[in-house]
Amino acid sequence: MIQTVTIWDEKVHIVLHAPDGVMQIPLVNAYSWTLGRGSENDIPLSDKCASRNHAMLQIVGDKNYFLIDLGSRNGSFVNGRRVTIPVSLKNGDRITLGETNLEFYCPEVMTAPDTGISQNEETDAAATAMLHKRRLITVLVVDIRDFTKLTQQMDEHILSEAIGTWFRRAGEIIDRHGSWVDKYIGDAVMTVWIHDTEKSSDAVSTQEMLKVYRALYELYEMSNELNQQFELPFQLRVGAGLNTGYAMVGQMGTSQHPDYTALGDTVNAAFRLESSTKQLGMDVAIGSTTYGHTPYAAVLLPLKQYSVSLKGYTTPTITYAGTFNQLGTYIHKLGLQ
Repeated sequence: MIQTVTIWDEKVHIVLHAPDGVMQIPLVNAYSWTLGRGSENDIPLSDKCASRNHAMLQIVGDKNYFLIDLGSRNGSFVNGRRVTIPVSLKNGDRITLGETNLEFYCPEVMTAPDTGISQNEETDAAATAMLHKRRLITVLVVDIRDFTKLTQQMDEHILSEAIGTWFRRAGEIIDRHGSWVDKYIGDAVMTVWIHDTEKSSDAVSTQEMLKVYRALYELYEMSNELNQQFELPFQLRVGAGLNTGYAMVGQMGTSQHPDYTALGDTVNAAFRLESSTKQLGMDVAIGSTTYGHTPYAAVLLPLKQYSVSLKGYTTPTITYAGTFNQLGTYIHKLGLQ
């Protein structure tokens, strides 16, 4: 039997049109590549119009390649359109950074025989693998408020620089607190913490849960700092949803470069909880399981309990919602600042 399959392999590459010729650069052995004028970049650009740290190519989730502008002065463009939020790349997309032109290629290998053994197993023992395991996770979804209004009221160049800076710094904060960006969804990011729990216990360690809260509060503080750095028509604000529960976690990549993504109701509910903050007039909505795992929550983080109707759910959901100021007080009392 012959079936049609899509295999992502080491042929994924960019073609860089440089002053000294055309170069083909494979995108392998990593999950992100920085591009810019500075020599510290993974892909240095000999271009006076490129910023020192101009843009980043990143694999997110199940082999989705994104271009992220890192707050460059002259912008990043895909097929002639300026990038203001992370953009998913397709085979043949044209990228412009400063005066540098690139093409992105992700060839697909088609029509592989159905032998019961993947082509990767046949050709390379270290090739991409997919393992699904049921794991206890905490999902954080952070959304930039009123992004559409920002796009309507701001100069495109300033908007791109401000939002690009937000996404770059968000990634740095999340990485510093032991997680990664799992998805970019328009003007929002999703990140996941996979908890190491004993087989006989569903308890999340205090330190693991505090990493989540510290990351969230730093994202809020960083957003406030951008209000001082850029001339914005109104204050840049963010909202967040937090949810803890079991989900199917897919492990992808080689043993040297593992990557993960999570699927299931726990993830969906985190997005719905973030949306509920707009109805509640709050900054953060926390799932009841997350709140139950939060150290000293009843004493140090006494949030108000709400019963909310989440889209796609037939019964009301219990959530604990509050403000970033309350979260900051909680972190301060724990001595984490």
